[in-house]
Amino acid sequence: GNVLWILLAGGLVTCLEYLLAGLVLCLTIIGIPFGVQCFKMAEMSLLPFGREAVPAPQRGPLSPLFNLLWFIFAGIWIAITHLLFAIGCAITIIGLPFAFQHLKLAKLGLLPFGKMIRERR
Repeated sequence: GNVLWILLAGGLVTCLEYLLAGLVLCLTIIGIPFGVQCFKMAEMSLLPFGREAVPAPQRGPLSPLFNLLWFIFAGIWIAITHLLFAIGCAITIIGLPFAFQHLKLAKLGLLPFGKMIRERR
């Protein structure tokens, strides 16, 4: 699934976009926490099959505030984009697994602080 995701569903392009956004955000001290979340999104968007976002065992005290800022300025747009891609993939039966991965990315894109990526059990 991951190989087809990278080649056909835009996994590589999406990963590179998140990496670029993360690098730009890390140019400022204020943007570093948000850049780290972009790197998390890049990791998940490159190889989403067999991975899941789960609550981190240790969340920082600023996670709710950062999630609010992320949601307002980026999260809603990331989620809308992945929802649109999910709808496009869901048109065919073959695209349904890719649609589910985009839904997973949309959920992570809304509120990424306090989450970690792990292999699905």
